[in-house]
Amino acid sequence: MNAIDPTEYVEVPEGVESLKFSIEKQQAKFELGVCMAIYKWEELNTAVENSWGGPKSGEKRDWLSGVVIDLFDEKAVDIQLIEETLLYAMVDEFDTEIDNDSALEVAALVMKFYKDVSLEKYAQIDELYEKWSAKQAIKTNAHKVHVEEDPNNPDVSDSDEDEEDEEEDATQMDVDAMEVDEEPQGPIVDDDGFELVQKKGRKGRR
Repeated sequence: MNAIDPTEYVEVPEGVESLKFSIEKQQAKFELGVCMAIYKWEELNTAVENSWGGPKSGEKRDWLSGVVIDLFDEKAVDIQLIEETLLYAMVDEFDTEIDNDSALEVAALVMKFYKDVSLEKYAQIDELYEKWSAKQAIKTNAHKVHVEEDPNNPDVSDSDEDEEDEEEDATQMDVDAMEVDEEPQGPIVDDDGFELVQKKGRKGRR
């Protein structure tokens, strides 16, 4: 890798308020590039995978991408500023000190992406994004269990509703039975003229 000049910088032209791109597509590509540079940082990935930043380590990585993007709301940014921001974040959020040049390399990549996007050159950013997406797809498939059954969830809910209906019917039958038992005692005669013996009436019969 070519030697990195930490003093390399970009600044706005006269009359422009910030380094943020005015064209939506360019700004979106730059933000994607920053995210890809951050996700490419192995030292940070190790910290996230081991939860050195706590249970929300993954969210902190995304937050750090946002912090770097916000640096370009100013009128000038150099590689050293980006590097320092990355190193401070590792100490503050992940309790990790980086003693190599990896943060400098990430900062230089962010700067390169900014300059590429300003020239509407998106090839490297798109390539990194495609590789990252492929890795995510592999991870997702590795953890996927019978995903093809997911569309049947509505059927499961329907069966749950049927079970609830059956339970309601059974409960209603129990209530009806209780109401029958509570009716006043007295002879019950069927259509053929025979008197039916009642359960409660057996008490008085010997």
